[in-house]
Amino acid sequence: MPVEITWWGHATATVRDSGTTVLTDPLFTRRCAHLRRRRGPVPPVWARSPDAALVSHLHADHLHPRSLARLPRGTVLVVPRGALRAVRPLRRLAGRLELCELAAGEKLPVGGVTVRAVPALHDGRRLPFGAHRVPALGYVVEGEGRTYYAGDTDLFESMERETGPVDVALLPVGGWGPRLGHGHLNAERAAEALVRLRPRSAVPVHYGTYWPVGMTGVRPHEFHAPGDEFVRHAARLAPSVRVHRLRHGESVLLAVRG
Repeated sequence: MPVEITWWGHATATVRDSGTTVLTDPLFTRRCAHLRRRRGPVPPVWARSPDAALVSHLHADHLHPRSLARLPRGTVLVVPRGALRAVRPLRRLAGRLELCELAAGEKLPVGGVTVRAVPALHDGRRLPFGAHRVPALGYVVEGEGRTYYAGDTDLFESMERETGPVDVALLPVGGWGPRLGHGHLNAERAAEALVRLRPRSAVPVHYGTYWPVGMTGVRPHEFHAPGDEFVRHAARLAPSVRVHRLRHGESVLLAVRG
């Protein structure tokens, strides 16, 4: 059975495997703090009913309480260990959603898949100068296939070992502003991650969706180009990996190792 990936924009994607639906970093809004959605519709209502939702880290464009509140009652919500203590609005969802905190290396069975938390190299604070620091995570969804969702991360030495063999890699290739700081992959570094991970297929995410209000004309190349740049760099560095640059709302069926 193939794995189906649907990209909704930014870091939000649906992974369907073994009859189970997993949603990454749900963001169901046209405006998030100082960011405005400039491309692609907000995920439709029918896309907001996963079996589980995965939150990679505490930043507002990945952990968005108002979006999480729209998930159906009883949805499994996986967050980094310590998130409930650090983000007060998240605690108000505990009565509606089945909240589970994971640390890197821990696993959670959900339906026909197992969600395994893996490390990420990224700032784990909710705010730039916040007191609470919670380690950022990536996740591997293991069913018929193995799908790695990296969250936000930079390359790190143990990436291949921590992630293990994967069939599909969902990798961030850009950002939401004209500059990428420490703890992020750009298109070329994401292609370098393919060299380490050696998946069969890859889907670029985290680009071309949100941009700061009032900065439409500031380095627009950084908004539009990362997906195409990732395709180009991947063809040069990891030619055996099939890269699928999806449009917002587009799906792809991907073969997995038997």
